Amino acid sequence: MTELINRPEYLSQLIQNKDVNLVKIVTGIRRCGKSSLLDLFHQYLTDIGVPETNIIHMNLESLRYRNLSNYLAFYDYVSAHIPKTGKTYLIFDELQAVEHWEKAIESFRLDFDVDIYITGSNAYLLSTEFSTLLSGRYVEIRMLPLSFKEFLTFYEFLPTATMEEKFQRYLQFGGMPILREYHFNEARSMQALEGIYSTVVLRDILQRNNQTDQSMLQKIILFLCSNIGSITSPNSIGNALSNEGDIQNVKGKNVAGKTVDKYITMLRSAFIFYYIGRYDIKGKQLLKTLGKNYIIDMGFRNMLLGYRDADRGHILENIVFLELIRRDYRVYIGKVGETEIDFVAEKPNNKLYIQVTESMQSPETRERELRPLRMIPDNYEKIVLSMDRNFINSYDGIKSLYLIDWLLS
Repeated sequence: MTELINRPEYLSQLIQNKDVNLVKIVTGIRRCGKSSLLDLFHQYLTDIGVPETNIIHMNLESLRYRNLSNYLAFYDYVSAHIPKTGKTYLIFDELQAVEHWEKAIESFRLDFDVDIYITGSNAYLLSTEFSTLLSGRYVEIRMLPLSFKEFLTFYEFLPTATMEEKFQRYLQFGGMPILREYHFNEARSMQALEGIYSTVVLRDILQRNNQTDQSMLQKIILFLCSNIGSITSPNSIGNALSNEGDIQNVKGKNVAGKTVDKYITMLRSAFIFYYIGRYDIKGKQLLKTLGKNYIIDMGFRNMLLGYRDADRGHILENIVFLELIRRDYRVYIGKVGETEIDFVAEKPNNKLYIQVTESMQSPETRERELRPLRMIPDNYEKIVLSMDRNFINSYDGIKSLYLIDWLLS
């Protein structure tokens, strides 16, 4: 058993929800640390005195449970192991392996004194049948690869490494916890990422959608990786690929757009990409067209495209997007008149407007980044994040922050 590394932000969410009468569902891309989180929670339960007999912990992808692939067998097996006295903690890893698992889960809730924790590597876990059956009775904890802050505690660095150098490593290797075992060996790390990526594509996308054309899926993934942080629509992606002769357009019908849309939905369901829509700040409404796709982890992008520093602006933007999601914001692209704001981040009682840029040194860039923020009519906080360690920390009330400081705050 490898040593478990604590991820306190997530563990505390599980602990806060302990014994609350809701099913706790941890979702996230494969290998981002969900199983380790359940192991940590199991350890926590033992530490506070819960007897092992009252903890049932199963990873459903293990062959040990190969006969439990339907919900009735699963229900019978688990029920037989639930003790008669005291509350039992049910911890199920990779539950998507059990067909109609939601029926069993609902039944455990009704029939026994239990507290239930489950993980799954694709969003089909929260698909419609399930949401209908358990509506309002579950809480989703979305797990992401390591934040930069976590990355710093996970790895050992040379004592001489500067914060910029550590951040450069983060941009290059990303935050998949498994890479820690390779100590920044690039070849081994990329191999490991390729393994995870292939599993996600094969198990969570192709096996579930047997009509999928694998080479088309790959082309769409590469297109999205090359265009992170660029505004696109399924039609514009379809047209770009059609021009390369990758998608056949039937005369007069844009089959491409529909196909692309279907494939991107699959990629989002496997947590490889996140989509964000645009929000008209003055008209206060979500716009139906043209959003952006961000990748779940920079390591995958570098594994697929090779590491290149050219799009640093978009890479930084992707990192800020993931950080906002970690901090529980709902995120949109902002539109003010004809200009764009990188992120509008909302919580029930708070809102932030954020621009991300590599540098604010040149007057043109400064003007381009500040102008949209100046056009916003309200008084919520407005921030520009950049890699400048400069002494100017405000422009007419718009904060200018060093990106690394913001990530560590």
